[in-house]
Amino acid sequence: MNEQAALGRGLIVAAPRSGSGKTILTIALQRAFARRGIRVRGAKCGPDYIDPAFHSAATGESSINLDGFAMAPDLVRGLASSIAADAELVIGEAAMGLFDGAVAEGRSGAAADVANLLDWPVLLVIDASGAAQSVAAVAHGCATFPGAPRIAGIIANRVASPRHRRMIEDGLARIGMPLLGALSPDPGFSLP
Repeated sequence: MNEQAALGRGLIVAAPRSGSGKTILTIALQRAFARRGIRVRGAKCGPDYIDPAFHSAATGESSINLDGFAMAPDLVRGLASSIAADAELVIGEAAMGLFDGAVAEGRSGAAADVANLLDWPVLLVIDASGAAQSVAAVAHGCATFPGAPRIAGIIANRVASPRHRRMIEDGLARIGMPLLGALSPDPGFSLP
């Protein structure tokens, strides 16, 4: 399998900011696919070592770091291609916000830049507590910010009710962005 074909098997779970629910959603997706017999691998955008351990527990496979700041682009592509060639799906997780990361000498640690480098779509997790149609404004900002990667769709987290979900969907419909899922607030969705 060539590198580009292997790379076509990935996506990145990202959010506008930390604390939006990226990690719990990432490991839930990884675990759900693994339980269905799909060989899934994990990756973390950045130098984090804790989340890759969660990814490994969820998938039963080792996870890697894809650090666009500390690694040359060819190394990031090579590592991503290596794990993608050995999996049916790679689910990566952003660090901090989608556009956040150290920048120097033409390199960026932002997940948006890693997504663009690998041509992986982004599943954007937005904390909808205290907002409804404004979730669409945040999504639109992430989708149109200079250098934005392709946003595949939105997962709204902390959605309080079916009515709240409909309001979020109405806002997203105005910008042509799909709501792919909604998670209700649940204390069981927190990590120690």
